[in-house]
Amino acid sequence: MPTVAFHTLGCKVNHYETEAIWQLFKEQGYERVEFESTSDVYIINTCTVTNTGDKKSRQIIRRAVRKNPDAVICVTGCYAQTSPAEILAIPGVDVVVGTQDRVKMLDYIEQYKQERQPINGVRNIMKSRVYEELDVPAFTDRTRASLKIQEGCNNFCTFCIIPWARGLMRSRDPKEVIHQAQQLVDAGYKEIVLTGIHTGGYGEDMKDYNLALLLKDLEKEVRGLKRLRISSIEASQITDEVIEAIKQSNVIVRHLHIPLQSGSDSVLKRMRRKYTMDFFAERLDRLKEVLPGLAVTSDVIVGFPGETEEEFMETYDFIKKHQFSELHVFPYSKRTGTPAARMEDQVDEEVKNERVHRLIALSDQLAKEYASQFEDEVLEVIPEEKFEGDSDNPLYVGYTDNYLKVVFAGTEAMIGKIVKVKLTKAGYPYNEGQLVRVINDDLVAEEDAEEVI
Repeated sequence: MPTVAFHTLGCKVNHYETEAIWQLFKEQGYERVEFESTSDVYIINTCTVTNTGDKKSRQIIRRAVRKNPDAVICVTGCYAQTSPAEILAIPGVDVVVGTQDRVKMLDYIEQYKQERQPINGVRNIMKSRVYEELDVPAFTDRTRASLKIQEGCNNFCTFCIIPWARGLMRSRDPKEVIHQAQQLVDAGYKEIVLTGIHTGGYGEDMKDYNLALLLKDLEKEVRGLKRLRISSIEASQITDEVIEAIKQSNVIVRHLHIPLQSGSDSVLKRMRRKYTMDFFAERLDRLKEVLPGLAVTSDVIVGFPGETEEEFMETYDFIKKHQFSELHVFPYSKRTGTPAARMEDQVDEEVKNERVHRLIALSDQLAKEYASQFEDEVLEVIPEEKFEGDSDNPLYVGYTDNYLKVVFAGTEAMIGKIVKVKLTKAGYPYNEGQLVRVINDDLVAEEDAEEVI
């Protein structure tokens, strides 16, 4: 039985696509082995979001070549899409496929075995107008299932290379989305995370269909779906219709990831982002009205070219005022090939790092404040894995619907199920909880009873 090993760099979409590629190999009788072991085929799914992503990708490719010089080395993903020649120049690389035509990968591998000539299977992504169907009926990880609903992005922010790596916006057929969501629920997943390159843009390339309608249709048509999470949505995509869908829903969780990038209108303009801070603030207020207790997490880039102390403080104050529940903070790093990398006024590294630390400290404080609102409340948690702690009782860790990470004493059988946990001690990054046992079904509705230990 031939073997295949995978290494995935980068985002959730890449991880999703690795699972999809694995399905293709599985159908052809391959066995999956660890990347560190000797394999017949190595697939490296690359990232190019930063220059460091490129460098890491190259390191992993060389590691695979050293592991088994006789193996077929196949490189895919975003870095493969933007720089196929650079990758083929690495000795030992045999096949390069970009961010489309993944279904041809097995044919290319067979062709390589016959001809022993390196194959460049990368095409111009900007010409792609159709979503490439890649089915994932189940994941190697058994708790949260990602469901990719769109590909590409039309925004061309000045710091970002991704439209060149992923192409323009293309939405997945809603029937396919619903079909796959049902498959995932039938496979036992309680939570589905809608994901994509520009997830909230779903439907922008369709007539008479959009994200709000997809959210409603998923809830209406997928039997047994308990939780629906949107991996990320731009403020400009939070329409009144989306807010209404969230308000009426029984499955959409109380958590949204809304990338801010900067809280200063002047910086946003240089970034070519499509909103103002007034608009962003108004959307947040509306969302918190319809979903009390909503957790809003965000991404922030610190030290974008030309960022002054005043502009940084606008960001800091905006985040503090609107009480985000957690931030992912990135120091701006030049991405070769983007307009921002060529801008004057690059900010000094020391200034960037000092600002990053200030924002991370704020994020930690806001995360603790957000969590403390839920102390002594009973919340639903999906345990994901065993928690490494020194305790006589085995501890497990999982997420509440509003994205609080909770550690509590439980059992292996609970992984992937929905259990009721009382938040006993709020903290960050972990909250402590206590499993609530059900007595005479007091705590749960009849249909949920079998899910709770």
